[in-house]
Amino acid sequence: MDHEEVGRFWNANADAWTKLARAGYDIYRDYLNTPAFFAILPDVNGLAGLDIGCGEGHNTRLLAKRGARMTAIDIAQVFIDYAKQEEDEPLGIDYRVASAVNLPFAEAAFDFATGFMSFMDIPETGRVLAEAYRVLRPGGFLQFSISHPCFDTPHRRNLRDEHGRTYAIEVGNYFRSLDGEISEWIFGAAPPQATQGLPQFKIPRFTRTVSQWLNLLIDVGFVIERVEEPYPDDALVLACPNIQDAQIVAYFLHIRARKPEQSTKSPDSAANRAPEPAA
Repeated sequence: MDHEEVGRFWNANADAWTKLARAGYDIYRDYLNTPAFFAILPDVNGLAGLDIGCGEGHNTRLLAKRGARMTAIDIAQVFIDYAKQEEDEPLGIDYRVASAVNLPFAEAAFDFATGFMSFMDIPETGRVLAEAYRVLRPGGFLQFSISHPCFDTPHRRNLRDEHGRTYAIEVGNYFRSLDGEISEWIFGAAPPQATQGLPQFKIPRFTRTVSQWLNLLIDVGFVIERVEEPYPDDALVLACPNIQDAQIVAYFLHIRARKPEQSTKSPDSAANRAPEPAA
């Protein structure tokens, strides 16, 4: 499976995803993942930024409201159509249909790039990182979030006590990389009346180990600057009890990496390199 086929899946998901996310049912994003991402984001006021895999534009708009001059791309036309509709409150965002595997921008075009929960959905992982590196100016940074590789494994089961509270996450086959297996689900926080008539999301999965992710970044030429694993405190769980399970294991991994001022590596060196096969 390649990025174009993946894009067709996401185009089909986009209507239901946008409707439910905008209704407030993407609770892990809204309560935990996005706030944690912005908590470590450097000042972007006045900078030119690229949001890679922007979806319906939720996080792109937040970046623009921080003063960044934003361009955003997604391979799914339907997502881009929804994102453009939100420009009724003009933020000056340039939305384009494009693939992260082949960014339609010149070298050193941006001061920073972001990827909110999008990179792990693209099979050509090395090419995505190489393209992000290419379009960044020297000294620019890439910050992205992904599902945590240690706990988003081919085998995964949520273990709950008699009160419905998660006490453990059972994981397995960490070293077996998935390459396009379809996962079907819908936002669990959405009540039946909100999901009535909507299809479940069909999402191709591509799993990598932590070392594969870090080594791909290093091979491209990035210098890793910060790594975070967001965790909801008790007050946050009190506000949104459904995210209690994110206190048991890390659901998300956030990485910020910087392109050196003086680069000694060519991004092409890892552009077409797949992660090493698992042992």
